Amino acid sequence: MNLKTLTRIFVLPLVPIGALTLALSTGAASLSASGERSRPLHVTKECAGATVGAWEYCTITSSNLGRIKVGSRVYYVDPPNLALGLQDSAVVLDAGGGNRAVGRCTVDYATGLGLCTFSDGTGRFAGFNARINVTPPADEKDDWHWEGTYSFSPID
Repeated sequence: MNLKTLTRIFVLPLVPIGALTLALSTGAASLSASGERSRPLHVTKECAGATVGAWEYCTITSSNLGRIKVGSRVYYVDPPNLALGLQDSAVVLDAGGGNRAVGRCTVDYATGLGLCTFSDGTGRFAGFNARINVTPPADEKDDWHWEGTYSFSPID
């Protein structure tokens, strides 16, 4: 046997092992990423009782995520900035029983459009992440709308 034949004997069997290792490591990455797959979130809330102050709240009237139950409250920790015409506040989504999500909402009072993000929580909201577009009621009988995506990160 010459050197060329020996190289083929030892190197060629290693090629499938290398390919398998690459495939498994790529598959593991995509499996962990799929654990955090985003899903659609649709929520409505009424804010009729809210005034201009800190710790005002809105009440959830519908949700496609069972953990956000009708009657849950969204508390706005900071008062609105009336000079700028916007609400930019830390928020707490309280579903009762120690189940809370924490985040931030910014809403432009001129348009009623805004953005809320949630980055974690306690109880059933541990690992909760969401990015939500806020739209105002279409008329007096309508509620505020949250449309976005959510996911749950694995908790170590």
